[in-house]
Amino acid sequence: MTTIAIVTGNPKPSSRTHSVALTVADVLDKELGTPSERVIVDLADHAPRLFDWADPTLTEITAQVATADIAIFASPTYKASYTGLLKAFLDRYGNNGLAGVTAIPVMTGGWPGHLLAVEVHLRPVLVELGATVPARGLYVTEPELTDLPAAVGKWSQAAVPLIRASLKN
Repeated sequence: MTTIAIVTGNPKPSSRTHSVALTVADVLDKELGTPSERVIVDLADHAPRLFDWADPTLTEITAQVATADIAIFASPTYKASYTGLLKAFLDRYGNNGLAGVTAIPVMTGGWPGHLLAVEVHLRPVLVELGATVPARGLYVTEPELTDLPAAVGKWSQAAVPLIRASLKN
């Protein structure tokens, strides 16, 4: 059984960014061909307690994500980068806190001009925390939100073989 954690750093609960992350998890389930257990974290639901380092719920969530086989970290593009909400969650991890996790950076945005934000901003912090990031991140623009299976499917053609290989190591 594969554990997939989905962490969405959009201040709006049940956002379109969260839908993209869930679609990525669905595609991974199908393409990897193994049953999965999911840990779903919509950080909008936890924002008021995010800076309480002793909060038991966030401590448990942080541990669950750190022990997942795959973790999808999704954020809308804010000021050409990922949200402070996601950054605050990632700050809860110490050095190599995501070691052993295969991470998938995902970002959404209004236009392709911020396409590299997923690679330049989100990917490096995941690597710094010890995660393995075997494939390029996924950046979905607003027009692509109307057909998520197509947008995610195009990305998955190159990404899934790399993700599969990282899980075997």
